[in-house]
Amino acid sequence: MTTAYDVPADVLIGKLSAYVKENIKEVTPPEWAPFVKTGTHVERVPQVPDWWYVRTASILRKLYMNADPIGVQRLRKEYGGRKRKGDSPAHHGKAGGSIIRLSLQQLEEAGLVDKADKSGRVLSKKGKSLLDAMSTQIKKDLEKEKPELKAY
Repeated sequence: MTTAYDVPADVLIGKLSAYVKENIKEVTPPEWAPFVKTGTHVERVPQVPDWWYVRTASILRKLYMNADPIGVQRLRKEYGGRKRKGDSPAHHGKAGGSIIRLSLQQLEEAGLVDKADKSGRVLSKKGKSLLDAMSTQIKKDLEKEKPELKAY
């Protein structure tokens, strides 16, 4: 069976974000989404209009890749980046916690994510099956484009 480990991340996140936008009504960007930066390390708002769905799909993939529960703080660190400080050396800046927290809450409302006590959130069976089905479809599409991939 094909898993999310077997397909390229960018293809999976792209298809998954389109699926989430069309089929999962619980995941909707808040009214402040077009005006907010994604973290302290970023200078501008996102240029992609559907960035909320891309971030949500990316969070789903991260939850799939890590079997352990993941909390908001760890995801803030993962989505953070280099924060420029003028003449001083650059340091790491965390991503915005409200974006990640609200995305996780929406995914939990949709039944794709479960809360794991106080240690964070994990992917539910429904979420895991969605990612596996999406990965299988992506692998079939890639094999049609490049038949040499059937060996893998």
